[in-house]
Amino acid sequence: MKMKQSLLALFFLVVTTSFSAYAQDAADYQTKSDILYREGSELTDYMKERCRLDIYYPANKTDYTTIVWFHGGGITGGEKFIPDEWKNKGIAVVAVNYRLSQKVKCPEYIEDAAAAVAWVFHHIDEYNGSAEKIVVSGHSAGGYLASMIGLDKHYLEAFGVDADSIAALVPFSGHTITHFTVRAERGIPGTQPIVDEYAPLYFVRADTPPLYLITGDRDLEMLGRYEENAYMWRMMKVAGNKHTYLYEMDGFDHGSMPLPAYPLTLRILNELGLR
Repeated sequence: MKMKQSLLALFFLVVTTSFSAYAQDAADYQTKSDILYREGSELTDYMKERCRLDIYYPANKTDYTTIVWFHGGGITGGEKFIPDEWKNKGIAVVAVNYRLSQKVKCPEYIEDAAAAVAWVFHHIDEYNGSAEKIVVSGHSAGGYLASMIGLDKHYLEAFGVDADSIAALVPFSGHTITHFTVRAERGIPGTQPIVDEYAPLYFVRADTPPLYLITGDRDLEMLGRYEENAYMWRMMKVAGNKHTYLYEMDGFDHGSMPLPAYPLTLRILNELGLR
C-alpha cells in the first residue's frame, strides 16, 4: 500500500494524535543518559565516547513499546536526542549515538547500531518494557542504519538477536541504496548509485519485520530519496513481502519530513497494537 499524505490530512493526523495523548493514563517518565552499550576489553576511547544511548521511559508502566531512534547527519555528524513528539505517549524512546565516518569506516557504524538495538533487547526488561515490542527507527542516516540492521540479519546475530524479532522498522527518508558516505569512503561520487551488501535493497526478502518506508515529497527530497524507497517498496512486493508500506509526506522536504512522520509513527504503532 502506498499513501500520499496531503497537507490537510497531515494537519488532522497531527491534531488527532496530539489530542489522543490526553486520553492516556498518567505516567512518571524518567531518563537515563549516556549508557555505554558496547562491552569488552578492546573498547577504544572513541567507542567509549560515542557508543552511548539515552533511555526515556514510563517508570510506572509495564510491557510498553520502545522505539530505538538513530539520529541523522550523513554518518559524519549528529547527536542523539529524544523527539519531543514521542514524549508522554506511553512508550519508551532510546536515542543512540554511534561512531562517525572519517574516524571509522563502514561497517563499524552499522555494527554500533546493531549493538545498541541488541542492548535494548537484552536490557529493556530491567525498565519493565517488553522485548517483544521493540521498534527501530531513525531519520536520514539513522533510517539507513535502521534498515540495514533490520534487513541484513547477520549484524544482530553477532549480538545474539534475531532481526525478525523487531516489531517494526520505520525508517524516515533513509537510503535504500548504498549510503553516499559509504560510497565516499571508497571514492565513489554521490551521483553514482550502488547496490551492494551495504544497501538495504540488497536484502529484499519476503520474511522481514513490518517495514514502513516514510519519505518527504518526491519533488523536494534529496538525492532521489523518494524514488529509491519506492523501488524498495516495489521489489519487496515482487519478493512476496506482504508487510512493506510506503508513505510520502506531501509538501515536506528532507529536513522537515519528520514533523508529520513522528505522529504517523504513533498511528502505525496503534494499528499494530503496540500502543
